[in-house]
Amino acid sequence: LAELEPEEAVSLLSAFVFQEKDADEPELTPRLEDARGRLMSIGLNVAETQYSHGIPLHPDDFLRSVLNFKLMEVVYEWAKGTEFAKICELTNVPEGSIVRSIVRLDETCREVRNAARIIGNSALHGKMETAQAMIRRDTVFASSLYVQGVK
Repeated sequence: LAELEPEEAVSLLSAFVFQEKDADEPELTPRLEDARGRLMSIGLNVAETQYSHGIPLHPDDFLRSVLNFKLMEVVYEWAKGTEFAKICELTNVPEGSIVRSIVRLDETCREVRNAARIIGNSALHGKMETAQAMIRRDTVFASSLYVQGVK
């Protein structure tokens, strides 16, 4: 995450929260492709280490169960300020799933931000604060119209 811009970092983190299986393949920038490759390499290393120490989950199955990169383009564009209607055109993922994933991603950013603070990585802490500010906007974080005024 250190060498990524905040919108790239939050896009990469989406691989940990997105759960839809039949989403379209994203069109990624070269930097995001490189980041995805590095994350897969790290994940494969972790999976192979676990497998060699007796955890009975094949490394390929581990990667498929932990990482899902199919919302990266959508999150990247959202973080860059693209309108919600336009990001919905980038994928076949239902709008509700996009909203749910971005809300979960906000929580993931908060957890990474807190971990960065604990380990003393102020650059990562700041990057996660910026990333959160970029995704916490408009439609995704609007209060529900159905519960306003209910007491």
